[in-house]
Amino acid sequence: MPVLDLPPTTALLPERTVNSSAFKALFQAAESLGADLGVLFREAGITLSDIEDADRRYPVDALFALYELVEGKTSTPDIGLYIGRIDYINRLNLQLYACSACTTFREYLNVMPSVLRIVGDIGEVKVRREGEFIRLDWQPLAPDSASQRYLTDSSLAVAAAIVDSVCVRPIPVRAAHFSYSQPADLNLLQQHFGDNLLFDQPTSCLYLDRASLDYALIRLDANWVQALAQPIRYLFEDNNNSSDFIVAVRKTLLRLLPSGDMNIDKAAEALNISRRTLQRRLAEQGTQFLQVLQELRAELALQYLSDERLSITDIAFLLGYGDHSSFSSAFRIWHGKSPREFR
Repeated sequence: MPVLDLPPTTALLPERTVNSSAFKALFQAAESLGADLGVLFREAGITLSDIEDADRRYPVDALFALYELVEGKTSTPDIGLYIGRIDYINRLNLQLYACSACTTFREYLNVMPSVLRIVGDIGEVKVRREGEFIRLDWQPLAPDSASQRYLTDSSLAVAAAIVDSVCVRPIPVRAAHFSYSQPADLNLLQQHFGDNLLFDQPTSCLYLDRASLDYALIRLDANWVQALAQPIRYLFEDNNNSSDFIVAVRKTLLRLLPSGDMNIDKAAEALNISRRTLQRRLAEQGTQFLQVLQELRAELALQYLSDERLSITDIAFLLGYGDHSSFSSAFRIWHGKSPREFR
């Protein structure tokens, strides 16, 4: 009987699921730590083609089971910290695209990639202020998972790596709290988060200096700037024949899309006008908000798909979709084929 007992793709999955990238990262970590992948695949009851299928979803419980299996095979209780490092690198291109629309760390936090939308239904890292600090709180969807290390370590590790790499000035972790009990070996935790660690806390979180909110983001080199600016040049050059107001709306939407839940109220607030004014001015141009939004998404999708460094899940995030399948459905409407077929 397979350890994970995974259902076929067509089976009715539980409500909480994750995408295949979470499984790929675990197998990559397991291999680097000396596990026999053939044995691991066999005992997990899945194949390489399963985890290479970006459209496939897996129950969250199956992810926990695979974590336990990999920990046992590698004798590595810190496996979540390794996953955090892998996820950081795997999301690097996505981070660069998100950074291209921002100038300060404060702005970046507003579009910081969502764990829910990139990985699946495991939880979120939320930002809050506390005195002279800002806190990155790990909020798992399943409260009982707070007592185990896997998701806490992986989510906080990738968050720490991201925030310390996007600005010119470093952003060190000043303190780290964990909702699980203190493990016997703190070495790798201290390498990631420093020496100020507390365990059995109500919330797992990282403390960063509040002053870092105004730190300038690293400016990308010419090649990256050229690549990232391509969609902007394509959409906003003079030959676009759009009015200055439509161009301003499209630029605003481009910046806001990665934050998700895009709507007319957010756009109006960002433009510093009322919802009614935005509707009226768009109507004067013979269009409406949803039309501008969908046209922008359809055009950006083609530009992003031309960059092989971005996965389809990354592109879904950049366009403000909650998941890969929602983006794929919309793309079929726009262009008559799936993003994968187009690419």
